[in-house]
Amino acid sequence: MILALSACRAEPAPPRFPEARRLVAPIVSDSFSTEDARDRLGEAEEVMAFAGITAGMSVADIGAGEGYYTVRLSPIVGPRGRVLAQDIIPGTRDRLAQRVQRDGLDNVSVRLGKPDDPRLPAASFDRIFLVHMYHEVERPYEFLWNLRAGLKPGAEVIVVDADRPVERHGMPPRQLICEMSSVGLAPVRNTQLEGSGNYAAAFRALRPRPAPEAIEPCPVTPRG
Repeated sequence: MILALSACRAEPAPPRFPEARRLVAPIVSDSFSTEDARDRLGEAEEVMAFAGITAGMSVADIGAGEGYYTVRLSPIVGPRGRVLAQDIIPGTRDRLAQRVQRDGLDNVSVRLGKPDDPRLPAASFDRIFLVHMYHEVERPYEFLWNLRAGLKPGAEVIVVDADRPVERHGMPPRQLICEMSSVGLAPVRNTQLEGSGNYAAAFRALRPRPAPEAIEPCPVTPRG
């Protein structure tokens, strides 16, 4: 009798990314503040204007929480555009999906991501938003490396955060720029948001994405 032997193929080793050398802020809430308070500051309108959001764009709202930006992006991109809202907490994702359905936002899809991978379709988005959440990312180099793959050519990552230490739920701009640059995302513009200590910064993929093992982790930089 002839025995058929199937060759065993070892699974490829997962890519090795550097650990963050800085602190990581804990996730303490799935909402940044009340929506009325944020509306009084005009935050969303200012950030979306800074990002250059127009009808027909495809945008991703990563760490969308209860959907403050998601529901405001939807009417601007319009029926020919689309919004992908992603969160890593199943219960938050479910509540956001219910809100999207209740509000009849047909151009919005809601997905569950991973802490180190937003699971974005490749080369699909004109803008990717990281609003008041990047300081909570535990593995920033792996997260950004995976996120970058979702950008269309010439697209931008838009970060909104506070200029204060990470342990106080902020992200010093110099630290942000270093970490973005480590995966080939270069700063193209920034602005201080009105009425708060928050800022917005835009990044583009202007350099090749490095191999994971070639990424140089950033030192902790001082605030400012």
